[in-house]
Amino acid sequence: AAVRGLALRVRSADLQFESADAGASTTFPMQAGNIRKNGHIVIKNRPCKVVDVSTSKTGKHGHAKCHFVAIDIFTGKKLEDLQPSSHNAMVPHVKRTEYQLLDIDEEDGFVSLMTEDGDTKDDLKMPNDADLAKQITESFEAGNDVYVIVVSAMDEEAIQSMKQKE
Repeated sequence: AAVRGLALRVRSADLQFESADAGASTTFPMQAGNIRKNGHIVIKNRPCKVVDVSTSKTGKHGHAKCHFVAIDIFTGKKLEDLQPSSHNAMVPHVKRTEYQLLDIDEEDGFVSLMTEDGDTKDDLKMPNDADLAKQITESFEAGNDVYVIVVSAMDEEAIQSMKQKE
């Protein structure tokens, strides 16, 4: 009976492991009280840039609370969250990468980019920001070397800005 009980425990441990969040490595925990303005935080499972943090002291036995106002780094939507400052909040790993623009497919809006090691990357669309898309297109059509800055976080990526090298 003791052996059977052990086998059951191992099986349930396996199940818990398999049901763990697959995207967990895209974030890391940080104490809410240590997250500052211009930092990053995950709110409603979206990677956000913090635009305002205010800390409120609560009653005699309560926790101090952090009120976060943040902008989703991909959609631009404003999100808010309230958390005890002593608790851990999730922070996304945000990576900025520069790629050289090789081509723009005007039919489907996808771009062809060159990575640092010379490979091509063809899975990104032009940015939703019409002004930025126009700036990229005009600069590229004028024959400039255009570089786009791609921000990636939580298995999502998008072109956020551009620069040209004459």
